[in-house]
Formats: sequence, structure tokens, C-alpha cells
Amino acid sequence: MIAKISWPNNNITGAGFRWIGICKTRIKPRKMSAFIEETKSLLPRIAFIACGCFSPPTPMHLRMFEIAKDHFEMQGTHRVVGGIISPTHDSYGKKGLASALDRCAMVKLATQSSNWIRLSDWEVHQNQWMRTQAVLQHHQNYINNHINSGGSGGDDEPDTHLARWLPRGLHDSRDPVHLKLLCGADLLESFAVPGLWAEADIEDIVANHGLVVITRAGSNPGKFIFDSDILTKYQNNITLITNWVPNEVSSTLIRRLLGRGQSVKYLLDDLVLEYIKRQRLFNFKSKYITDAVRPNHLLFNHAYTDNNKNASSYSINDQLEQDMDESDTPSPQLQKTATSRVFCCGETSLRGSTKLLRSGPGQAVQVITMQADDKEESQAKKQKVSQVQV
Repeated sequence: MIAKISWPNNNITGAGFRWIGICKTRIKPRKMSAFIEETKSLLPRIAFIACGCFSPPTPMHLRMFEIAKDHFEMQGTHRVVGGIISPTHDSYGKKGLASALDRCAMVKLATQSSNWIRLSDWEVHQNQWMRTQAVLQHHQNYINNHINSGGSGGDDEPDTHLARWLPRGLHDSRDPVHLKLLCGADLLESFAVPGLWAEADIEDIVANHGLVVITRAGSNPGKFIFDSDILTKYQNNITLITNWVPNEVSSTLIRRLLGRGQSVKYLLDDLVLEYIKRQRLFNFKSKYITDAVRPNHLLFNHAYTDNNKNASSYSINDQLEQDMDESDTPSPQLQKTATSRVFCCGETSLRGSTKLLRSGPGQAVQVITMQADDKEESQAKKQKVSQVQV
């Protein structure tokens, strides 16, 4: 027997289809967009922090933030509210490490075009080098206290006493912001180096904060997690993201090219490169005779230097902690004073006044030359560099 199914009075062909059409027309794109935004606002909030030397900061340092943010937004599991770059203390002593003031200034310049990645100079202002776990815990506690303060200060109400690295819009809701350590696969691999990291620090970072690891295509970071009991235990707190656009430009490579007098154009942000040239960082070798005496409008970064010139100083007797938790062992030799800026036959003071250093009769005075087209081309960049403030 075959049962025959029919609609009573054939209403589905008339009023039923008309009702379905009305429903479709009433769901307007504008309302749907608002619904999506409201749904995003209900997602758990996270922020990224990257620790390291940043000597100098490269585009890949910033690309890691963008790659991580894209991943979580595409997954639809979290809402990324901010990114923080925390350069390490001067006492870290790694070879090729520029002064903390210079590294902070370069990070500030490199992040000028970003509306969500910010510099934190808290670490460089401490009395000594800080473990990564301590850096994460400080920033996490500061964010929590700021959210729980009830909405005073922040970006909507400027407050000079608040850290400028705080993400924007923290008081849009009272939901907590979970801070995660953003890093490359090399840091994950360094966990396996005996004695380099304290196991208690690894467990605290992974268990209480979490890792966001940017890996290369073809690498196998899962093996490093499998080989570690601690990482395997908290593997749900580790997010592995493949970078499908490889970029092998590292700070070490940049320093090597600069020391050889080779071009790093298009490997660095133009403002960062301009800063390196003007400050003669990383044994920079110029092909032109310039800057023995610099005009006032080319003296830059005074605001940050003047405000922080005493902040990064530390006693030569300060001892480094033995249980390192970074990927490079710091040098035992600490530099007590910042590198002086001396240019051939003249020395330019911070205020722009210039005096010639004459040690005896017959000393040559360097002639300053600059091509007109080069001067016009880079004038806009120099003005931006001169306005750097932290």
C-alpha cells in the first residue's frame, strides 16, 4: 500500500509561500550585520604579548600579531582586543643588543601604522632583566586591575598615570581579558633545552596564560609538544598557527647587513631604518659623508630620551638570575652607560649645540654634504621620526 500525502486546502502553495517571502524580506543585511557584531562582543576577550630583544624590530615581529589575530577571528572563538610588545632589559646582554631607549623608540616607530599593537617599556625600566613569566604576570595583573577599577581613565578619559600599552576599549564590558604569550616556533623549541627555562615558569605560562605559536610551513611543532610532559599536559592552551607566507628576515640578518654596509631597504620599516641611520646603530656604515653636524630638525627622539634617561640605569653589581627563561643566554658583561654618539670630527649634544673636537693642529674638519633629491625624498620620514614620543 502506498500512502498519499497531501497538504490541506493546498495552503502551502499560496499563503505559506507568501509568509516565507515576507520573512526573507524582513531580515535586512543591516540587522544581520548588527547581530554579528553583537555576537562578537560576547566572545571571550584575549590580548597578545610578545617578549624579546627587538634589536631592531622587523616586519615579521608585527606580522605575528596580524597572523594570530586573523586566526582567532576566522575561528570565531575569541575577540582580540590588543597586542603588546615588551622589549627586554639592557642587562640581558645579548650580542648586538641596542640600548633599551633605542629599541623602544624603534618599536614605537614601527607600530605607528597600527591601531592595536602598542609598546610596553615596563620591562626595560626595571632594575634588572626579568623572566618572561614575571613580565606576563605583571601585564595580566595590570589589565585585571584596570578593568575592575570601574571605568576611570583609559583611552576615553586620558590619564597620564595609566600605562599607554593598555588595549583600547577595555571598559566596553566587564569581561576579563586573557593575556597570551605570542611567539615563534623557535621559542617553543627552546623549552627542550636543558637548564634554559625553569620548569615552574613553563608550567605557569602555559597553564595560566597560554601560548600562541606562529610556525613555518612544513615544520612539526606538535613533536615538541609531544616530547614535553608539561606541554602535553596543557596542550589545549597552546594554539599552533601556520604562517603560509614565509618571511626569514631576522634581526640578526638585519644587523649583519648593516654592519657590512649593505642595503636593508624594504626589509625594515622606513622610519625604523631612518632611525638606525641617524643614531648609527648596529655598526651602520654609510656610503655618504653626512651628519657630523646635524641641524636641529634632524635631532629626534629627545622626548623619550629625556623622560627615560635615568630609568634604564642599573648598578654594575646587580646580579642576573641564574634560571634563564629566554632563548639566548645573556652576556656576563654589562654596559653601565649608553653608547655615546660621536661623529668623526664633531659631537652633537642632545640640545642641538655642536662643538668640534680638535686634538691638535692640522686636524681636518669633515665637510657635510647631502644630495638635494635625497633630502627632499626623506624629509617627511625625518619629520615623523623627530616626533617619536613614548
